[in-house]
Amino acid sequence: MKLKSSRGLLITSGVVVLLVIILAALGVFRRSKPIPPEKIVTIERGDIARSVVARGKIEPLSKVEVKSKANGIIMFLLADVGESVTNGQVLAELDKEDLQAQVRQAKATVDAEEANLHAATAEEAKARIEAANPELEFARRDFVRAQELFKQKIASQQQLDDASRAHEVAKNRQQLLDATVQTAGAQVEQARARVAAAKAAHDRAEETLRYATIRAPFSGVVLSRPTEVGDAVSSILNMGSAATLIMTLGDMSSVYIKGEVDEADIGKAECGQRVRTKVESFPNESFEGVVKRVAPMGKELNNVTTFEVRVSILNPQGRLRVNMTANAEIVLEEHKNALLVPETALVYDKDKKVSVQRLAPETGQGWRKTPVKTGISNGQRTEVLEGLKEGDKLVLP
Repeated sequence: MKLKSSRGLLITSGVVVLLVIILAALGVFRRSKPIPPEKIVTIERGDIARSVVARGKIEPLSKVEVKSKANGIIMFLLADVGESVTNGQVLAELDKEDLQAQVRQAKATVDAEEANLHAATAEEAKARIEAANPELEFARRDFVRAQELFKQKIASQQQLDDASRAHEVAKNRQQLLDATVQTAGAQVEQARARVAAAKAAHDRAEETLRYATIRAPFSGVVLSRPTEVGDAVSSILNMGSAATLIMTLGDMSSVYIKGEVDEADIGKAECGQRVRTKVESFPNESFEGVVKRVAPMGKELNNVTTFEVRVSILNPQGRLRVNMTANAEIVLEEHKNALLVPETALVYDKDKKVSVQRLAPETGQGWRKTPVKTGISNGQRTEVLEGLKEGDKLVLP
C-alpha cells in the first residue's frame, strides 16, 4: 500500500515538473525580441508646411557693367571688389591731359568764330547804312523835273536824257547796295552757324572730359573689377558692347533667386506666395521671400520640363552673396504645433490605408499595428490627425 502511494506521488511530481518546463519554454518563445534604439522614434509636436522647392542661384536685384564713354588710360581706381559705393561716387579716373588740350582747342575755336561773327555783323551794319543813301531819291526828282521842263519846252532833249541816265544809274546802284546788304546778312547767319558749331564741339570736348571721371550709376557693391591702373580703356561710344569693362556693380540690398520648378509642381506656384530660402553657407537659417514671377513658358532639357520662378528676398545685412546656391521653399500650406511622425514610419497597405507600428513590448514582435489619419507632409515628416498622441513611441519598419 505504501509502495502504491509513493509511486502515485512520484508520477504527480513528474507531471508538475513537465508543466513547469512547458510553461517556461512558452514564456521564452513569447518574449519580444529586443528592438534597436535607432529604430524607435517618439511622436513630437512641431510646425510643418507643404511646399514646392525652386532651386537656383542668388542674383542681385540689379546689376550693371560699368564702362567708359571716353578712350584713355586708367590713372586711378577708387573702389575695389566687395566695397560698397554710393550713387555718383567716383570709381575711376582716366588720363585727362589730352582731353583737356582738346577742350582748350575747342574753346579757342569758339572765340575765333565769335570774333568772325562780330566782324560780319559790323559789315552788315555798314552795308545797311550805305544802302540808305539819298542819291536815288534826288535822281528821281531831277528826272521828274526834267520831264516837266521838257513838256514846257524849257529843257532840251539832252537835259532830259541826262536826267534819265542819272536816275537809272542811281537805281542800279541802289539795287547793288541792297544786294550787298543781303550778302552781309547771309554772312552774319553763316558766322552764327559756325559759332554754334564751335560751341557744340566745345561742349562735346567738355563732356568727353567729364566722361574721363567714371561714377557709380547707383548705390551698390563692387562685384568684379577686371582692370588695373595703367590699363587702356576703349570707349563704349566707339566699341559698343565690346568696350572695356571697368567694374561690375550690383544692388545687394535685395536679391532674388531665379530658380527652376518641375512641371508637376508649377501649377501650385503663384505670385505673392511666401517663400523660405535655404543656402549652404547658413544651413541653420532661413531667409524670408516672396514669389515675384512665374514663367508662362517652360524649358525642356533631357526630356524634363521646368519653369522659371523668380523669388525676391530682402538682404539688408548683405549676408546673401551673388551665385550662392539656394533652395527656395514656396509655402503652399502650413500648420503650427502639429503632431509629427517621420515619413519613414508610415506603412501603406494595398488599399492605401496608413498605419504605424506603435511600440508594444508585451507583444511577441515588440509593436502593435495602429491605423492613423494623416495630414500634410513635407517629404520628411507627416502630420498625424488621428490615432496617436504626443509622446507615443513608434517602431520604424
